[in-house]
Amino acid sequence: MSLGRLWPALLGAAALLGLGLAAGAAEPLKVAFVYVGPVTDAGWTHQHDLGRRELEEALGAAIKTTVVESVPEGADAERVIRSLAQQGNRVIFTTSFGYMNPTLKVARQFPTVAFENATGYKRAKNVGTYSGRFYEGKYLNGVLVGKMTRSNVIGYVAAFPIPEVIADIDAFALGARSVNPSVKLRVIWTNAWFDPPKEREAADALVAQGADVLSHDTDSTAVMQAAESNGVYALAYNSDLAKYGPRAQLSGTVQLWGGYYIKTVKAVLDGKWKPEDTWGGIKDGMVGLAPLNPAVPREVAELIEAKRTALVAGKLAPFQGPIKDQGGKLRVPAGRRMSDKEILALDWYVEGIVGKLPR
Repeated sequence: MSLGRLWPALLGAAALLGLGLAAGAAEPLKVAFVYVGPVTDAGWTHQHDLGRRELEEALGAAIKTTVVESVPEGADAERVIRSLAQQGNRVIFTTSFGYMNPTLKVARQFPTVAFENATGYKRAKNVGTYSGRFYEGKYLNGVLVGKMTRSNVIGYVAAFPIPEVIADIDAFALGARSVNPSVKLRVIWTNAWFDPPKEREAADALVAQGADVLSHDTDSTAVMQAAESNGVYALAYNSDLAKYGPRAQLSGTVQLWGGYYIKTVKAVLDGKWKPEDTWGGIKDGMVGLAPLNPAVPREVAELIEAKRTALVAGKLAPFQGPIKDQGGKLRVPAGRRMSDKEILALDWYVEGIVGKLPR
């Protein structure tokens, strides 16, 4: 979704003003990153910072990066984003859904700065959006779990009931039940992206309810550590967490941001950046799978690879009918695939998920 006729003019004006948006600028292009958690979270923020480091390695002296971590979503985010623009940063990546509206507000005041908001859906003439199809990795993780569970009860520690998270949960359940219809998925919500004590409490509660495999979309290592100490399996999220659960981790969904950051900043340097909506998955190199645990049988590993290959080739889609909701109502008929618009608006649980979705 770009305004291609307007943006070249903005870029041209910026270059004339010596703002460093065109190739050949004497000063390095200043690029800033706003993080919702600490760089050391081993999760969401950690992966974005790995991407930033890949950007630095790829573009070297042509750029200079700045990081502000653990920025609360809301008014404080607006202050931080504005300050970074005032400091001369010409590309600003705001890496959380809750930064969407503050980013848009600041962007109106700095029309020659390129803003990119992760997981948001609102764009402007100098604001692009980007995210990963994490549900693809979750579906494949679900297939793995469906084959590895013995209790047929799996647990999920979830952050906030927004469509992105609901899509991950639904895809995880669909993957598991595609190979094991007896699976039941239990979900506990923490209402926080990063709250290790609350995440650990939720994980322990799910194990007490009979779950022998855990998944999550929260940002700390707490769920993996809980699985390790409780003697159950777990799927990593955001990054590879095997060192925190060497026996527990079966695999995981890994986010890969480096390629996108390099491509985006190169476009700014070349005067070719346009505000678009990027939603990349496994095929695009924005979502990956953590290595399989040696405990996974060879035939299961081969199944996961076959499913991954089919997904990349477009022969498999996690949200392809028939799909029923948890009340048994047919939501997606056989042969039809849910559109991106439908996935981005998900507000219901699929069949096999226990409990009520918070509203």
